Amino acid sequence: MHFTTQSVIITGASSGIGKATALEFAKRGAKVVVSDINEVAGQATKEEIMALGGQAIFVKTDVSNAQEVEALVATCIEQYGQLDHMINNAGIGQGLFFFDQITDEHWHKTIAVNQTGVFYCMRAALKVMKVQRKGTIINTASAAGIGAASRMGAYAASKHAVVGMTKTAAVEYGKFGIRVNAICPTVIETPMGDSYLADNTDLKEMMRQSVPMKRFGHPEEVARTICWLCSEDASYLNGVALPVDGGSTA
Repeated sequence: MHFTTQSVIITGASSGIGKATALEFAKRGAKVVVSDINEVAGQATKEEIMALGGQAIFVKTDVSNAQEVEALVATCIEQYGQLDHMINNAGIGQGLFFFDQITDEHWHKTIAVNQTGVFYCMRAALKVMKVQRKGTIINTASAAGIGAASRMGAYAASKHAVVGMTKTAAVEYGKFGIRVNAICPTVIETPMGDSYLADNTDLKEMMRQSVPMKRFGHPEEVARTICWLCSEDASYLNGVALPVDGGSTA
């Protein structure tokens, strides 16, 4: 699981799973493109990588903007000459609502970032990787993308779409030496995960106890899984939606 001479783009890399993944790739020798809409926090991730002796640049990107995504991929090619791995991790969660309480604004914002943003990133990366005839794409879906997610209807819809896009692209592009997979985490101890449960300690504990391992996941655990999926150790995995959930979906 070493990525020396290889390049990787990671969206949503300013915190949580994205930041942990950026650091993990850097430790393993990759040239990292840190991408996020939050410029201050994204720059901080880049600086942390460089302080560890790694290679990194930061590109501010709103993944719901197709032109910015195309520019992100073009910058990676300009800087590093190729795109080996695309980690489509940027996503949002906006509270808990029953379906009849979901506003148009909430729905469209969630779909724009979590679904359309992943589509834009996949499309831009696949254009490059098809020419290269190699590459891996990892999409951050969710346990909410392979099952029900009460009071998270918009989020669940967007993540089910990510799983569907993952499987379809895997079938279409496998012949070009491109592997496309998704990870499906449950609650991970990240700022976004905490935002859902911070004000409801009873719900948080109930959800923790529902996990067979009796704990939530850590960003570093997901990051190592992503690196493994990108490595030659997982060279025959394609079109997988892999739960990273302590056994919850089981």
